[in-house]
Amino acid sequence: MEKIKLTRRGALLGAAGAGLAVGACSERIDRFEPPTEGHFRHGVASGDPDQTSVMLWTALSDDGGGYRGVELARDAEFQDIIFEQGETIMYVVPQPLGTLKILAEGLLPGMTYFYRFRLNDAYSPVGVTRTLPAAGVEQYRIGVFSCSNFPAGHFNVYREAAENGELDLVLHLGDYIYEYPADGYASAKSVELNRVSDPVHEIVEYADYAARHAQYKSDPDLQALHGAAPWIMVWDDHETANDSYATGAENHDASEGDWYERRDAAVRAWYDWTPSREPENLIDRRGVFEIGDLATLCMLETRLTARSEVMDYEDFPIDPNSEMTEENLQIVADWKRDEIGADDRELMGAQQIADVQAACAASVQAGKPWRILGNQVIMSRVNFPDFTTEMPGWLRWVATRDNEFARRFINSTRFEIPFNLDMWDGFPAERERLFAALRDVDADVVTVTGDVHSFWTNDLADNDGNRVGTEFVTASVTSPSPFSSFAAPGVDYGEMMREANPAVSHCNMTDHGYIRMTLTPQTIDAEYVGVSTIMTRDYSAKTESAWRLTRDGSGAPELERVG
Repeated sequence: MEKIKLTRRGALLGAAGAGLAVGACSERIDRFEPPTEGHFRHGVASGDPDQTSVMLWTALSDDGGGYRGVELARDAEFQDIIFEQGETIMYVVPQPLGTLKILAEGLLPGMTYFYRFRLNDAYSPVGVTRTLPAAGVEQYRIGVFSCSNFPAGHFNVYREAAENGELDLVLHLGDYIYEYPADGYASAKSVELNRVSDPVHEIVEYADYAARHAQYKSDPDLQALHGAAPWIMVWDDHETANDSYATGAENHDASEGDWYERRDAAVRAWYDWTPSREPENLIDRRGVFEIGDLATLCMLETRLTARSEVMDYEDFPIDPNSEMTEENLQIVADWKRDEIGADDRELMGAQQIADVQAACAASVQAGKPWRILGNQVIMSRVNFPDFTTEMPGWLRWVATRDNEFARRFINSTRFEIPFNLDMWDGFPAERERLFAALRDVDADVVTVTGDVHSFWTNDLADNDGNRVGTEFVTASVTSPSPFSSFAAPGVDYGEMMREANPAVSHCNMTDHGYIRMTLTPQTIDAEYVGVSTIMTRDYSAKTESAWRLTRDGSGAPELERVG
């Protein structure tokens, strides 16, 4: 991989309007602050790189027409421009806000480039991007992110990665935006933080989704990370609606119109506002990216293409307050096997599993050491702990004294129920099909996952105990942890989850952060980077834990904790 002397942080210095400054004797830049006036208030971004091309993106504010285009150069001063494309467009009426995407082609593998957009005589901030390498890769660093809810807090996690991550690539695994109204999920402090959702109503139509994307893109910390490295993105559910599946969503009803119209509007806005290539079928957001001779990255789509309707615990087959008799235990076991485990329940679909199998087979045959699955929801087996014994008695009393739902939920955990039926545990037959497909081509995998707003390190194995790989799960950027409403001094829900599940090596349900994953031919080092707060933009960062996979022979690499 070709090296350049200019640091990534220094490379963010660029054209007029970039909003950056640096001291004469310091490598560290001042914080990027996006312009509040001018044509480029939403920053720049790049994404979906391959060895010879990358998608470049920006938004144009107050566009009165004229020339718009992009320049891409080998140097931050744009003395060596190697790609330039644009056109002149005239409007009858000025456009208040629109987006512009251009595919830069004819590039070299494994190279760092600098790009900027132009509208007439105005230039955007400068972004840094990089093509994927072709061969001879000794090290490659990926940042893994998920679940960035604007009203929940500041995007300090993005800031930390932009300033200190030194990332070659960003993976965002979904929930890049949230669809809720201003008084909805995780919005209790949004007024205090000056982060009230726009629009204030739940987003349903194209204009709503586009406005919400625009609000997120106005954030300086998100802009900083978009400008620092290319992104590969995939949606989870909140880019459309909570707990979405192929034919609907939990957070959609007939009063909100036709599901497919809402889905298509959300997906169209997603492509318009992200630096992503567009397939012929827009919901088919998946793909394979080759990181030289080091790794094959398969990005999965587990929401809109094939997912069956999500089950929930309203379908629990007995009264959760019932006695734990042999008969009741058998009824629950039969329900998990026959209903949750039904063979016709899908998450990816047969075609996508076959495509992943083919990509992993080719990776194994090419001698690449690593196969990475970019995945949305936890893939490993995870059950709830038995909260009737593991939760302190005083906390159970507080949680259930005036809450029959909480009482029923806590009592249901006596029956070894899956942690979340929206995850792969709600589709166990599909998981077995995927694992069988991987075993058939002798492919072990490293799965990176988001969705659950907490750090996890999990083992992946099939029903017979055959190890398939390791799962690294990133915490959220801002969204609250699953048990935040039951938080209590001295109560560690992450430790409860670890002790209840042999496949779980680690679970932290407190921190916000991201995974900084460094690949070499022999190892993958996964650093779980957490931030001290999201309630103010002043924060500190720490390595919450560190994990290493070592390739030392055949079979799935063994995992060790190294920090």
